[in-house]
Amino acid sequence: MGNKLAPTTSQERIQSLDILRGIAILGILIMNIQSFAMPGAAYLNPLAYGDLEGVNYWVWVLSHIFADQKFMSIFSILFGAGIILVTERAKAKTGKSAGLHYRRNFWLLIIGLIHAHLIWYGDILVAYAVCSLFVYLFRNKKPTTLLIVGTLLMSVHTLIYVFFGYTVPMMPQEAYNELLLGWMPTPELINEEIAAITGSLPEQIQRVSASALELELFVFFILFMWRAGGLMLVGMALYKWGVLSAERSTAFYIKGAVICFLIGFPVIITGVMKNFDAGWSMDYSMFLGSQFNYWGSALVAFGYICLVMLFCKSNQAIWLKRRFAAVGQMALTNYLTQSIIGILIFFGVGFGLFGQVERSIQILLVLAIWLAQMLWSKPWLKHFRFGPFEWVWRSLTYWKIQSMKKSNT
Repeated sequence: MGNKLAPTTSQERIQSLDILRGIAILGILIMNIQSFAMPGAAYLNPLAYGDLEGVNYWVWVLSHIFADQKFMSIFSILFGAGIILVTERAKAKTGKSAGLHYRRNFWLLIIGLIHAHLIWYGDILVAYAVCSLFVYLFRNKKPTTLLIVGTLLMSVHTLIYVFFGYTVPMMPQEAYNELLLGWMPTPELINEEIAAITGSLPEQIQRVSASALELELFVFFILFMWRAGGLMLVGMALYKWGVLSAERSTAFYIKGAVICFLIGFPVIITGVMKNFDAGWSMDYSMFLGSQFNYWGSALVAFGYICLVMLFCKSNQAIWLKRRFAAVGQMALTNYLTQSIIGILIFFGVGFGLFGQVERSIQILLVLAIWLAQMLWSKPWLKHFRFGPFEWVWRSLTYWKIQSMKKSNT
């Protein structure tokens, strides 16, 4: 094999991981489109902005039940699996892996910061890069240990939110009012956000960067660090157990999907009902009411993984598998492209439709972007080794300009 580090070749790729990653990257757009199209508060509180009647109501409900946090959970799990995959291959070639791991994630952090502060504040790459700093330290642990520690790490967020949930009445009035304005902004604040996002490029960047900074400095420590970091450890365990490479039995995946769906979906639906009963009040829904989907989504995500692995093990729809795998192989490019398309449609730098597009139309845009990414990824990879942004990332990671075009031999 030699002792030179180099990007993974097409022959070394695990197809089930690419297929799962492709489905995850398409799935996260179902929720991200809301942040592209609507004021930020509408993502967590459906009553904060926009019509929630008829088709719009059902789009929100179905998106929440079947998509919210589910595909991002899969993406986090895959990121953890990727750490094991990359470091094991580096160790096999050179006897060490730390340098490659930290270099790779340093450049991911830089890409994420550019994305978050100049394009779209909802970036997840920064959180992943930062979590990778400590998640890497667990790479040699047994799968059971990884699963337990990952679950405990996820539980920290719940402890924080349960504490906040029960102490809301004791909050200083000023702090309470500030939280309330974030949860249910006044019409003046909504109009201010719309004006900034649809205004000049400097206004847009200023608003996006401020929102990104809040996610990186506050939300990261109460949510992302615990959820993303915990799920990465879970992903390491699932990879070591052969779950993500479709190595387990058909019965294992069927049982896993059935159990997770039978528990996960009722928990999520219960949360939806309780939040609507509470009128989506900040006192309940922001903290205690969010925990139904927080845990239910992790179970449903594993159920989805089991279904995808069954799909990978079957001999059906080979053409569709190749399309999903191509999308997954170009995950970074497709993720960033979704943001670029989103801001061109909704932000002032493009058509400036922010705040004007209802959820029912948003979901049609999601389908159109899915179709485009399913169509362009495979032909691109027929001629090139990487997606454009993957090429940049790998060239920086390996300190060498990578050959882009595929050899004819």
